Amino acid sequence: MIMIYKIRLILDTEEDVFRDIAINFNDTLEDLHNAATNAFGFGGTEMAAFYLTDNEWNQGEEIPLFDMSESEHNVSMQAFILRDVITEDKNKLIYVYDFFSMWTFFVELISVEEDTYQIELPSLLLTVGLMPAEAPEKEFVSEDANGNDDNTLENFDEFDFDNFDELMN
Repeated sequence: MIMIYKIRLILDTEEDVFRDIAINFNDTLEDLHNAATNAFGFGGTEMAAFYLTDNEWNQGEEIPLFDMSESEHNVSMQAFILRDVITEDKNKLIYVYDFFSMWTFFVELISVEEDTYQIELPSLLLTVGLMPAEAPEKEFVSEDANGNDDNTLENFDEFDFDNFDELMN
């Protein structure tokens, strides 16, 4: 019996923009990537990655479209089967498409069902909202050495660029 994952991909924006996709639980993350690019109208030619996450959407390990490492282990979307990455307990991922534009999506497993209808998979089930012409702006927040949020460049002017070469030695 084939199991179907119903997955919701939500664009990280103020407006409601999401797509629900049905996909075989034996498919790879690359198959989900291809379904996502088709569902949102992307050309599929840009780099992308999934990130493991916890229930609070904290970004974890990266799973890139292509293996860029020099290790023997294949760390790419092709090497990860959905049923091994997404479970009912660990049901969330972050997906980033096009690292220049940073289209960012929250990916969530909404149900697991038997394929009683034998529909063609993957399949777009629901479309809500229109894609903006450009990716929403991202605000990157860094932490200082004490773990405090540091959104500003106030200390930037205090840096002594004249002695930069000395610091690097």
